[in-house]
Amino acid sequence: QVQLVESGGGSVQAGGSLRLSCASSGRTFSSMGWFRQAPGKEREFVLAISWSGDIIYYADSVKDRFTISRDNAKNTVYLQMNSLKPEDTAVYYCAASSSTVQKLSKGSDGIDYWGKGTLVTVSS
Repeated sequence: QVQLVESGGGSVQAGGSLRLSCASSGRTFSSMGWFRQAPGKEREFVLAISWSGDIIYYADSVKDRFTISRDNAKNTVYLQMNSLKPEDTAVYYCAASSSTVQKLSKGSDGIDYWGKGTLVTVSS
């Protein structure tokens, strides 16, 4: 059974950095990415990366602050978050898809598996 396990969440002050990891047990996916859900809001797309790493989709809200990478040998995807803002506070979910990065970024049907989420809290 495939599991996505996130780690690296926590609390940080505005302007700080955190790195999230998501390890997939059992298989490698064509596309992997991250979504987040802030309190009282819908889940939103953050970043996604293709198997080779040459295709990356990102939300405008995290451009130039967040980066995504993956280590296929470890079946792990990383989310490096810099210059964090209080509005980045959310539960961050890892997502995996056997389809394209574009489809993953749309969420819903484009996702094969979800992680359980890890909380990131950014204080001002």
